[in-house]
Formats: sequence, structure tokens, C-alpha cells
Amino acid sequence: MGKSAVLDVERSYGYGREDVEARSQEEPGWLRERRLEAFEVWERTPLPTTRSEEWRYTDPKLLKWNAVKLADGTDPASSADAAEARVAGKDAAGTVIQIGASAAEFRLDPELAARGVVLMDLSAAAREHETLIREHLGTRAVTPESGKFAALNGALWSGGVFLHVPRGVQIEHPIRVVRWIDEAGLAYLPRTLVVAEDGARVGLIEEFASPDLEEPAFSCGAVEIVAATAAQVHYVALQRWGQGVRHMSTQRTIAGRDAKLDTLIVNLGGSVARVDLMAALEGPGARSDMLGLYFGHGDQHFDHETRQEHRVPHASSDLLYKGGLDGESRAVFRGLIKVFPKAQRTDAYQTNRNLILSRTAQATSLPNLEIEADDVRCSHAATVGQLDEDELFYIMSRGIPRREAERLVVFGFFGDVLDRLPLPDVVRELRAAIEAKIG
Repeated sequence: MGKSAVLDVERSYGYGREDVEARSQEEPGWLRERRLEAFEVWERTPLPTTRSEEWRYTDPKLLKWNAVKLADGTDPASSADAAEARVAGKDAAGTVIQIGASAAEFRLDPELAARGVVLMDLSAAAREHETLIREHLGTRAVTPESGKFAALNGALWSGGVFLHVPRGVQIEHPIRVVRWIDEAGLAYLPRTLVVAEDGARVGLIEEFASPDLEEPAFSCGAVEIVAATAAQVHYVALQRWGQGVRHMSTQRTIAGRDAKLDTLIVNLGGSVARVDLMAALEGPGARSDMLGLYFGHGDQHFDHETRQEHRVPHASSDLLYKGGLDGESRAVFRGLIKVFPKAQRTDAYQTNRNLILSRTAQATSLPNLEIEADDVRCSHAATVGQLDEDELFYIMSRGIPRREAERLVVFGFFGDVLDRLPLPDVVRELRAAIEAKIG
């Protein structure tokens, strides 16, 4: 049983300054101050409500953030086998196992370590790699001002992961991070920081998993990825929480000149999942492909908030999010392409497509454009539709039962998203995960 600091829901929404002090006991003074600054933002930032456009379709109360205790560490041995099974037999240049609120084990290919690659606990990195951490942690990507829950993470994160790929180092196999929880009634606040220097290349896969839980658990994460000149970063977040887990993640990517920074967000599990993702294109020639897949059943609720920020000329982005919804599940997508005044020759696209598999499932899709330059190519599209009966009939006429025919159609619906991820081994794993969810 892990230790927990009991939250007083009457005090600052349940999180106190003493919790921040406890988190920062063994950290350098500058990081303690940064946590306290984030906590001050958390305290003065109003809790979002459904009156705001960004939260109109997802009541923050669904996250159960104030109905849990703050996780303060757990016994890694209690869940080590379940977590290790997530990476066993898979190609990986490095692995991280996080159990509960603690990153329990880091492993990195010795050849990569010899070339200067760093994969380590974020708190330890704040001491050993102070210059890098001070420059990037919470300063450019996920700042406390990014939102109420981003500020909470900035103040109280634990079990953080830091990945640094030096100039020109290209990593063939992905880095894998497994974040496993098996205790209800707790709030977990993971954080990931990735810095890829000029010409570096790396893929990072984070998997979030748990068994079904009878009581709520809350995961409030943050992801910061910085790709310098001509760097290539591929980031995959596979959310496979069990029932009862509430998932909130604030993710920001920054792409420099000629960098390619791709993301794939997969939401399959949990009771409620909200991902707030922004891709900032800050160098000419930068490109960001933003991919998303989600499949809901029962009463699952998924919310994706995306933002493509074009701040400089001659950059491109392409977003494709697809979801299938069964039972009484609900999906919300709100996307914005933001083109700043001097960002001429921007090339940006945004597409969200939803496949409704029951009469009670719902999808809300709200793509938007905000363009302040006059020499651009930008478009957006959104669809919400049901299974094509003619397509089903064609498949069933080959002797395939209707349920299997529906599964094949849904799987084909997701295919073009997976085909765009340049990590073949990971694509095969994701296909298996999606197939298992579809049943």
C-alpha cells in the first residue's frame, strides 16, 4: 500500500503548499521556487467550468480531481511484473518503468549512453543537468499559465522522465515508458520532458495502463517536447487505463527550423480522458503531423483539444483525428489552426472524423481557423457518420457475421492514421491494441 498525503478539499481545492514543499525536499532551490510559482498560479487560476468554450462539453467535475488523495510513492515490487510485461520482448533503445507516483527503473542502451543520450528521473536531472532543465522545464512548452491543471502538474509532478538526445544522434529503436497504477483513490502527476538537439532523431512511446478500479483515480500529466534544427521526434501516447481512471494531459511540442515533430494520441481506456495538445511551429521548414485515434464504449468520455500554432513563415502541419464510438460513449474534438501575422506560406490542415456505432453514442466536432496572414493554404473538415450498410452487406455476403463485419469496417476506418506513423513495429502493436478494444 502506498503512502498518501490526505487532501483537505476545503484548502486550495485540496492541494496545499506543504505538498509542494514535500515534493521538493531533495531538489535544488531553483526547482523548489519554480514549483511554488506554479502553485501560486494554480491557486489564483479559476477552475474551468462548462461556461467556458474550451470546457463546454466536458464538465471538469468528471475528472474527480478533488475526490482523491495525492499519491506520495508506492512499493514498486507490488506491480513490477504487470508493468514489465508491457515492454517485454519489444524492441527498445531504452525503457522506463513507473509504478504509481515513482519512476522505479531506467534502462538505456550503453552505446547510446556513451554517445551522450540521457534518460533519467526528471528530479535527478534537475541536479545533474541543471542548464538543460532550467532552460526547458515549464518555461516554453507547458507553462503554469497553460491552464489550471497544467499549473497543478507544474507544482506537484513526480515520477518525471527526462530524455535528451544530443546533436546528430539518431536512435533506431524507440524509447518506451510504461506508467502503471493499480491503486484507486489517488492523484498521480507524471511529467515528461524531451529535448532533441540539432539533427537528432528519436521515437518515444508512453503507455498508460492499469486494471479496472472500483473507485476513481486521477492522472494529471504534462508532456514537453522540443525539437531543434532538423531534428525528428515521433511521440506516441497510448492510453489504456482501466475503468475508473480519469486522465488529464497537457501536451506541448515545439518544432524548430526544418524539424519534424509528429504526435499520435491513442485513447482507448479510462472513464474520462481529456488531452490538451498544442504544436508550435517556430522555425521555417518545420512540420508537425498530429494524429489521433480513439474508441469509446460503455459511458466513456473522450475530449481532445488541439491547437496548431504557425508562428513563422514556410511551416506546415497536418492533423488527422479519427474516433469510433459505441454504447453511450461521448467524444468531443475542438481544434484550432492559428496563423500569426508574419507566418506567410503556411500550409495547414485539420480533419476530424467520427464513426457512430450505436444510437446512443455522441460525437461533437468543432474545427476552427484563425488566420492573420494572407498567403496561406489552410483548411479543416469534420464528419460524424454511421456504419455504411452497403459496405457491411458486401462483407457479410462473403459469409462473415455482422459483428465481425462491423469490426473489419472500424479497423479499416482507423487504417490511414496508423499508416502515417513511421514506426512499423509500434504500428503493429497499436493495431493489436485497437483490435483488442474493438473486440
